[in-house]
Amino acid sequence: MPVLTSTPFGALPEQRVTHTVTISGRGTLTGTRVAFTTTVDLDGVIAKTEPGRCAASPRTVVCDLGDLLLGAAAAAPRITITGRIRPGVPPGTLVRNRVSVTSVESTATDPHTTSNAYLLPGATAKATATGLEAPAAASGVRPPERSLRVPAVAAVVFIAIAAGILLTRRRLRRRHGLPPGLAVTTRHRDPM
Repeated sequence: MPVLTSTPFGALPEQRVTHTVTISGRGTLTGTRVAFTTTVDLDGVIAKTEPGRCAASPRTVVCDLGDLLLGAAAAAPRITITGRIRPGVPPGTLVRNRVSVTSVESTATDPHTTSNAYLLPGATAKATATGLEAPAAASGVRPPERSLRVPAVAAVVFIAIAAGILLTRRRLRRRHGLPPGLAVTTRHRDPM
């Protein structure tokens, strides 16, 4: 039932991030409470919701939304949480954002939790005040190496397919007793 989007996804220390929680689905929720948690401290946390009210701390936001009727006719309740990731979070830290929805009584059928997560990259990814990655020349750090994993996997798959085709042709030639230079034909007549 909750849908969580984080913008930008993969936010770095000192970068502003916005987490949006949308409650979707169909049904009735009575005494609805939404809890958002994160594994890194956020500075200047602001949480807004309609309907309801929120209380915020650096790692937790709790919003009481009251009774909700979810469905096509009603607008989906939305919570917006903004803050800046506190500086000093070490590279390799797991940033995990989690949302849970609880209610006193519920007729909704969808799951009540969701999350997203990412690892903070190494020292090459220092955020600037505008939230963009610092240029390598200004930071004195080499840019991260591009991964060659995808092209390498594609090359292996291509080679495997080509080898399979060649082996199949060779087997067909042997089965029909043809010399290697001749093509394999079917037993059907050529209509031309």
